[in-house]
Amino acid sequence: MTKIICKISILLFIILPIITIIAGQTGLFNGKRPTDLGLRDGKLKAPLAESSNSISSQAALHPHSDYHIIAPLAYQGDGKAAFVKLTNIVRNMNNTTVISAEPTYLYAEFQSRLMKFTDDVEFALDESTGVINMRSASRLGKKDFGANRRRLEAIRAAFGS
Repeated sequence: MTKIICKISILLFIILPIITIIAGQTGLFNGKRPTDLGLRDGKLKAPLAESSNSISSQAALHPHSDYHIIAPLAYQGDGKAAFVKLTNIVRNMNNTTVISAEPTYLYAEFQSRLMKFTDDVEFALDESTGVINMRSASRLGKKDFGANRRRLEAIRAAFGS
């Protein structure tokens, strides 16, 4: 009986985590790149109401929980210069691939280091209100354990310095 318990313990605590890490490293947790990102009538895609894996500075425009809401990036002066600064910050972040960089729209993919989970992050310059709207969403799962908010707040901190 103890041999069976020992084998099950080895399976659960050693082999299964190794297989999971290998699966992540080979890209099995990337998810598919969304085809519905970008601006629609000047708005970023709304967060999914039923999951806690995305946040947006435009979430208040949709019936969502407070979890989904984050303040946009405010800037002073020239909006285009502020957006170039933001683009450079994002380009220089680890595990980041810029997919689309336009004068008023930026789309980047961020990957977690170990498991290679991919999150889609968008920014849109709104010069009429003096802000840069932002959205970050995990491709897989129902929860992000705060990863999207931490990322955007780190970008906000770098942008403000």
